Amino acid sequence: MKHTLKYFFSAFFLCMGLMLQAQEVKKDSVKPKKERYGVRVGADLFKLSRSFYDKDYKGIEFSGDYRLTRKYYLAAEIGNENKTTDEDQLNFTTKGSFLRLGFDYNMHENWLDLENMIYVGLRYGISTFSQELNSYKVYNPNPYFNETSTIAVGEKYSGLSAQWVEAVAGMKAQVFNNIFVGFSIRLSTLVSNRKPSGFDNLYIPGFNRTYDGDFGFGFNYSVSYFLPLYKKQVKMDQKKSDEAKAAK
Repeated sequence: MKHTLKYFFSAFFLCMGLMLQAQEVKKDSVKPKKERYGVRVGADLFKLSRSFYDKDYKGIEFSGDYRLTRKYYLAAEIGNENKTTDEDQLNFTTKGSFLRLGFDYNMHENWLDLENMIYVGLRYGISTFSQELNSYKVYNPNPYFNETSTIAVGEKYSGLSAQWVEAVAGMKAQVFNNIFVGFSIRLSTLVSNRKPSGFDNLYIPGFNRTYDGDFGFGFNYSVSYFLPLYKKQVKMDQKKSDEAKAAK
């Protein structure tokens, strides 16, 4: 959690600084008559970096979005995780893949030809995975010399799955031509959860740790590349409306 908060605040202030700097540089320029539409693809740097400093975690996630209208984007994420969780009573390993599909709505009014985003969105997530119970400790209400018994198990539960809905909020800032950095936070709730007999899915790939049974929290810090496909003319009355809002 400490590492997550550290990445969250670092990403937030970095994106805010980049967006404000870009606004100041270009706000006195001439606004183009067309806006670009296309596909943006990227990767989650948080999962990649965590794989280096956390010996119990290996993960990767790729993301993409497609601009449908001036404000709405189709969005998707796909990835894989391998995580060993060591708790007071349990040690278990989770392996699996996940897919999230949904949309984003850009609330940010860009100056001129900027393409930054401050967005909210929704996703529907699906995960298939396995759990392996490595060991557990037997609870002893009257321990002698603080004695506890650890039992190695190695029992594997395959064919597990989960589905969930999540609300997303985040930012994306253009740092170079067609290159964006950004972050997002996610609050999730389970819709379905296929559990193994005698065990619980305490960690689900793509959903993260389960809290109070059905709720989860996630975070990512990404870099992405925009592939422009075509341009669309911006209506004059729409331009004037956007300029008036941005000038306030």
